[in-house]
Amino acid sequence: MCTTDQRGFSLVELLVFIVVVGIAVTGVLSVYSLNARTSADPMVRKQALAIGESLLEEVLAKPYTYCDPDDANVDTASSAAGCAAVAETVMAPEAGESRYSNVTPFDNVNDYNGFSMAGIVDLGGNSVPGLAGYSATIQVQPAGAFNGIPAGETLLVTVTVTAPGNQGVSLSGYRTRHAPNF
Repeated sequence: MCTTDQRGFSLVELLVFIVVVGIAVTGVLSVYSLNARTSADPMVRKQALAIGESLLEEVLAKPYTYCDPDDANVDTASSAAGCAAVAETVMAPEAGESRYSNVTPFDNVNDYNGFSMAGIVDLGGNSVPGLAGYSATIQVQPAGAFNGIPAGETLLVTVTVTAPGNQGVSLSGYRTRHAPNF
């Protein structure tokens, strides 16, 4: 005989409690599992961003002048006609120039137009360990007038890096011509 003073759980109440707690734990563990599987993705994106920043900095550090940087009039020419020998008129490297060459490296911003690499390599042409799954492309194109600088005197440089898992980043920067007036 039961009295009203007795307390406890019936078998049905205990089974309902176990089912509810089991469902809650399953939900929490599935979210945790999803986060654990994708936790490396931010690292891949950060690496792609670091590669892009490095390449953009490399390109923007190069001169953008009317003449080839080896030309005697490179610092004084105010147009392509003022060059002593070779004017920089083509948006591509001159014959024999390469990003990886110690003898004739890229020497102007426009030399990088159309450059691409599958697997990241350093300036010496050596593969960077751990970055074989990344690729990069560089596009250099004339920009319009920019902050009061006339059209044709500014280049837009865009670096696009594709990371494993088809993730990618695209970074852009401007390079203005430096000549006697700029």
